[in-house]
Amino acid sequence: MPRKKQIVQKQRRRKVYREGEFSGEATKVKPKGFFKVFFSYRTFAIIGVVALGAGLLISAFYAGSGTAGRNDDGSVRGPDVIRKTTEPQATPDPDSGASGNIKQYSAPPQMSIDPSKRYFATIRTEKGDIRIELFADQAPTAVNNFVFLARDGFYDGVTFFRVIEDFVAQTGDPTGTGSGGPGYTLPVENTDDEFVAGTVGVAKPDDASSPNNGSQFFITIDDEPTLTGKNTAIGRVVEGMDVVQQLTPRDPRFVRDVPGDRIETIVIEEQ
Repeated sequence: MPRKKQIVQKQRRRKVYREGEFSGEATKVKPKGFFKVFFSYRTFAIIGVVALGAGLLISAFYAGSGTAGRNDDGSVRGPDVIRKTTEPQATPDPDSGASGNIKQYSAPPQMSIDPSKRYFATIRTEKGDIRIELFADQAPTAVNNFVFLARDGFYDGVTFFRVIEDFVAQTGDPTGTGSGGPGYTLPVENTDDEFVAGTVGVAKPDDASSPNNGSQFFITIDDEPTLTGKNTAIGRVVEGMDVVQQLTPRDPRFVRDVPGDRIETIVIEEQ
């Protein structure tokens, strides 16, 4: 049997409840420490708003650091590098060759080539050189424009943003999206040359009545008779067709994380 002293101690530990103490108010458990936050609706709401805002800021930062327009994911220019050249006849900036600037012009260049002479363009890439004989006598406006842009460094750093196997390798867009240009368009010059493998043509929208893009051009990888009479032919590859066939396949409509092969520069020769 328990001693009397022990019985007294147990009785002292007992809590004596008064009438009404077992109501809802009396049976609530009071949180302690950090858990008090979850029982304060105002404090909990403030923390939720702050967390949501921080999440949105972090998402926006990462979304802007790895999308189109950066050099590591298929684009050709970095951020904050736009420079406008207001006069296409202006003297080329010798330091602009690899500066990463997107040049924009107010109008097409004035005629500066002699259509009676022979012109060659050498496209230098990391995979090798592509040498093209230009059709200055057949498409003088388009060839003159190509020569001007090449000499002005417009194509330096631009990628082959669209390379479809057995079809074409397209370049000349400083944005790498397929919608960029120099700020102007060109009229379509009808040429009789068939678009066999290695033919260089000026890109244009699908609409037959649309003008040519001011800077984009393509090289046919295989014979494409369907392009004959629809696009302006400005030249043909005479050396380096193997380099064209080695260009990285890329379709900007579906693939944006595969970098296109970069043009280092285009050298023009006049004979």
